[in-house]
Amino acid sequence: MLTYNTTSTHPVAFLLMGIPGLEHLHIWISIPFCSAYSVALIGNCTLLLIIQADAALHEPMYLFLAMLAAIDLVLSSSTIPKMLAIFWFRDREINFYACLIQMFFLHSFAIMESAVLLAMAFDRYVAICKPLHYTTILTRSLIIKMGTATVTRAVALMTPLPFLLRRFHYCRGPAIAHCYCEHMAVVRLACGDTRFNNIYGIAVAMFIVVLDLLFVVLSYVFILRAVLQLASQEARYKAFGTCVSHIGAILSFYTPVVISSVMHRVARTAAPHVHILLANFYLLFPPMVNPIIYGVKTKQIRERVLGLFPRKNAKGELGAAE
Repeated sequence: MLTYNTTSTHPVAFLLMGIPGLEHLHIWISIPFCSAYSVALIGNCTLLLIIQADAALHEPMYLFLAMLAAIDLVLSSSTIPKMLAIFWFRDREINFYACLIQMFFLHSFAIMESAVLLAMAFDRYVAICKPLHYTTILTRSLIIKMGTATVTRAVALMTPLPFLLRRFHYCRGPAIAHCYCEHMAVVRLACGDTRFNNIYGIAVAMFIVVLDLLFVVLSYVFILRAVLQLASQEARYKAFGTCVSHIGAILSFYTPVVISSVMHRVARTAAPHVHILLANFYLLFPPMVNPIIYGVKTKQIRERVLGLFPRKNAKGELGAAE
């Protein structure tokens, strides 16, 4: 039985309810969740190992890709294992402070991913619009500064949230109608004036999505203009082809965000599990598809991945020769 801390107004633990209304399907829902998480783990770890092991891939584009893979690993690993514990073992209890830590990692690393996608858009802009100055602009020191700024912005924006949530009295019970400790799901259990939390959460989300997405779009406006000015169609195709993987990563990250936001406003009467499934899709989809997108569309990565299976490739070549 859950109790309240004797020296505080917050409960010792919360109960994560999983997907309310679909409890009888938790086992079946866990199958795609577990599969997606496995793909995300294998894919992103493979990317990190390949980039780390090959000095030829220690270039800005691949360093940003390594950052993206590391962020995706943390983003999915901060939530999916607990979800699977809920689905498989009905292990719904989560310590109050563990809940705040999960929330901090979830939201801060989502902000970091948005920033890395923006940095990758800048990389593509420099590569296509200023190719002669690529190595002088995107130096190792600039990449380190961009990475530091990415982490600093996320931590600065998310650090207030746990402290804001600690001050509330949670009189609406310990049950969180969600699979993980999402900020607004926790705020709904609090009593007192939660307007600042509501405004702060919305303001940060709008600031990140609108600002980052605006600069990404501006980068691609300049890229498109530069590509269209190229003389041959083959050169245009080749130049824009280097952006396909990044565009796929942008769509995989921002599309679920936009759909979830629209659904919250347009389909307010929809069943709660619809919104929760959309939120989970946002956590599962980018970490799963990003390694696939870059593995398939990026020649250097694809060649290194295929190089991990020399026997299979040799056997295929032998069969082709026969």
